[in-house]
Amino acid sequence: MALASFTARFKQFVTPDALRSYLAEFISTFFYVFVVVGSAMASRKLMSDLATGPSSLVLVAIANTFALTSSVYIASNVSGGHVNPAVTFGLAVGGHISVSTALFYWVSQMLASVMACLLLKVATVSQDVPIYTIASEMTGFGASMVEGVLTFGLVYAVYAGGDTRSGPLRSIGPLVIGLMAGSMVLAAGPFSGGSMNPALAFGSAVVAGRFKNQAVYWVGPLIGAAVAGLLYDNVVFPGHVSGRVNSDGTTGV
Repeated sequence: MALASFTARFKQFVTPDALRSYLAEFISTFFYVFVVVGSAMASRKLMSDLATGPSSLVLVAIANTFALTSSVYIASNVSGGHVNPAVTFGLAVGGHISVSTALFYWVSQMLASVMACLLLKVATVSQDVPIYTIASEMTGFGASMVEGVLTFGLVYAVYAGGDTRSGPLRSIGPLVIGLMAGSMVLAAGPFSGGSMNPALAFGSAVVAGRFKNQAVYWVGPLIGAAVAGLLYDNVVFPGHVSGRVNSDGTTGV
């Protein structure tokens, strides 16, 4: 009986629509990570003496803005365009996506990030894949707090951008999300790297083979995402009924 129940539930998450949503998350996350990590590698290639300078920071921030805006847009009608395990977690906490579907999204996002970084590593040959690090004067706790605040802002923008009550303004939701991410990179890049995305930090760490302070890019973002979701739906804009879990486990947010 239990086995039959499990099988029935599992089949709900391997329907054609569900599989398309996982693929959409994989594709959008792949290109997002490819552009963000690739831009960091490109700046290091072109300006080796200024690899950590203002020019590099601005370049990565602009790439982040463009990449996230485009990635969210191309996947929004299929999977919701999460492109980020923290966003998926924040939406799951708010009841906009089922926990089971969130786990499948996580697998798609993490695999896409690793594949994107691996491709960059193989294609560029002579360059190492950069990883996210914290400033030498910062503690892991402090960096985690920074990443948590950054992700709070990002997920809050995701909630606001997907709110159907925004009317015509909802069409610029992906742009708002991208601009928020880019501004956050400018604000915190020199301190914690401005990842806001566990998959982004994880993929580069796997390919580079260095996992120092990896917890910073999971604990802070996941907490920040959860708080943003709960605050938006229950305190600031209560009564939000759109974007709840669809029959295939995806969300319209």
